[in-house]
Amino acid sequence: MRTLDEWFAEYSVSHQNMTNKKIHYICVPAIFFSVVGLLMSIPNRGLISLVHSDNFLLVNWAVAALILVLYFYLRLCLRMALYILIFSALCVIGNFYLAKIGPLWITSLIIFSVAWIGQFYGHKLEGKKPSFFKDIQFLLIGPAWILTSFLSPKKT
Repeated sequence: MRTLDEWFAEYSVSHQNMTNKKIHYICVPAIFFSVVGLLMSIPNRGLISLVHSDNFLLVNWAVAALILVLYFYLRLCLRMALYILIFSALCVIGNFYLAKIGPLWITSLIIFSVAWIGQFYGHKLEGKKPSFFKDIQFLLIGPAWILTSFLSPKKT
């Protein structure tokens, strides 16, 4: 199994262009946020009966999926799993309140679409294909790579 640093080293190869990096700093969290919103939009009657609770903030398909996502990160690094847990909680809370304004799935779909257009534009500038074309797990490495960039920026 690869270490988190090995994942980051491979991910960084196709993320050298500064404009592409800046696009990723915006679009990767937006995609993560929108996927959480899309998952929260799925009716959760089955989950409610399974866990015997109707607390929408905790009982939704996003939280169920995020438990699996957190397991992925726990296998790599406890600290990163905690960072992703905090970011995930903020995404769930943000989408919870966004759902009160209007249809969450529509807003999430728009954010998702615009962010992916940005991502592909960034990779066009970079001149390299997105890493997830090589390995789908890079879809989970991107958010961790962004968090690491913000939490421990390199001094130049």
